[in-house]
Amino acid sequence: MPFPFEEIVAGFRTQRALVVGDICLDRWCAYDPEAGEPSRETGIPRTAVVASQLTPGAGGTIANNLAALEIGQVAVLGVLGEDGHGWELRRALAGRGIDHQLCVTHPGVCTFTYTKLLNRKTGEEDLPRVDFINSTPLPPEAEQELANRLRRNAAEFDVILVSDQAETNAGGVVTAAVRECLASLAHEFPEKVIWVDSRLRPELFRNVIVKPNQDEAEAACARALGKADFAALRALTESPLLVVTHGGRGVLLVREGAEPMMVPTDPVAHPVDICGAGDSFSAGASIALSITRDPVAAARFGNLVASVTIMKKGTGTASPQELRAQLGRHSLA
Repeated sequence: MPFPFEEIVAGFRTQRALVVGDICLDRWCAYDPEAGEPSRETGIPRTAVVASQLTPGAGGTIANNLAALEIGQVAVLGVLGEDGHGWELRRALAGRGIDHQLCVTHPGVCTFTYTKLLNRKTGEEDLPRVDFINSTPLPPEAEQELANRLRRNAAEFDVILVSDQAETNAGGVVTAAVRECLASLAHEFPEKVIWVDSRLRPELFRNVIVKPNQDEAEAACARALGKADFAALRALTESPLLVVTHGGRGVLLVREGAEPMMVPTDPVAHPVDICGAGDSFSAGASIALSITRDPVAAARFGNLVASVTIMKKGTGTASPQELRAQLGRHSLA
């Protein structure tokens, strides 16, 4: 079957996408190793940051990819703190045309932030990352308000993407209450694409499309089933579609009543940076699925988007123009 690239791209402007969950700030800080003299007060060498770039991270990376694809409407729903990082995150989102008005602000929350330290001489990230995380559960009133805003606004969007990225024991903002809300919305709006990317908890979602990578899917199987069985994991989650990414090999699609199907991708010999590849895949594949209702075409399109973004430093994005150029070098053409 021909790959419906033009049909997908032509449909971008009609799509409305909401990214729910861990919306964080990425701080890319260049430091000068030659300016790291010891502190006068403590004698501890300083890390001398000389430049920084601020971008949306985690669920914000998905939103950034959607905006780069020129999707008609892109919004985010998360919980941010009343802190400087929250202000910077809102500015980074707004600068990319991403609506952050649905986000909940709470004084008891630290805005989820990754600080990545890159050596100005080499361009490499060679010092430990400095992360601002929440080590306690989400305040109940923030959790309730998040679920309420999701429920009230879900009907306005064609695609709801869920970013469950926090890796602390307390988790992030995608709590049990949010998962229950998502399961309910999936029943209420069966035509809506609800797409979940969860690092540590794929087995806890119900009725929605679940997209772990191979390692995450196998770990979820081990926790829930005691063995690696992707078909059984799909059945447990009652998912209409389990999407398991396998890096350069492609994507495994697991559906009820059908044999699992591997959708291959063209391997990239020397990727520049695979950070964020799963997020760019999710952005492209979920929108393509909403437009075509074809999981195979969606997986192929997601693979195409990721093949562009992994050739960029950091959490890159892909524009429609870049995708069209990449298509000419791709086996889908």
